[in-house]
Amino acid sequence: MTLSELMGTLRFLKDAEMLKDTLRTAYTRSGKQESTAEHTWRLCLMAMVYEDELQGIDFAKLLKICLIHDLGEAISGDIPAVLQRPGLSKSGQERQDLQTLLASLPAERQERFLALWDEYENGSSPEAKLAKGLDKLETILQHNQGLNPPDFDYGFNLNYGRQYTSAHPLLAAIREQLDEETERRTVAH
Repeated sequence: MTLSELMGTLRFLKDAEMLKDTLRTAYTRSGKQESTAEHTWRLCLMAMVYEDELQGIDFAKLLKICLIHDLGEAISGDIPAVLQRPGLSKSGQERQDLQTLLASLPAERQERFLALWDEYENGSSPEAKLAKGLDKLETILQHNQGLNPPDFDYGFNLNYGRQYTSAHPLLAAIREQLDEETERRTVAH
């Protein structure tokens, strides 16, 4: 690695730090608004704890996809699922923002990282499909355990990302448990 490449890589890592300040509409158990970096951390942890149940999956690739899936949000922020509308290109904005973040990396790394993001976005591999499902499950898990505002719509969880969480038997089993938790929260709320 040349000095220029090293400096570019450090620039990328410094820019990626913005993800720590990118807030989502989920709340932690203490009532603090969750950052996208925190969501990504637990998404990777979820993948790791279920690794043994994911036979035939390229686990390193799964983790890489999980790490990169929301990185573009560091620039323009997170658009919550409840606010997404047809015609609003969340995907296009995130891809453009990711390209901006990746610009200081060597070209080959830019291409590799962008290819992983595209794979996730298109759900074009078993690893990408698992990452999408785990992403939705992590969000529901956070909604269920967070100290949410009084007007929080727990019913939203019951349909959120179902097409992704039914893509693998493990995801479906986790979803079943989280749906039961959601229903209890809905009644208690």
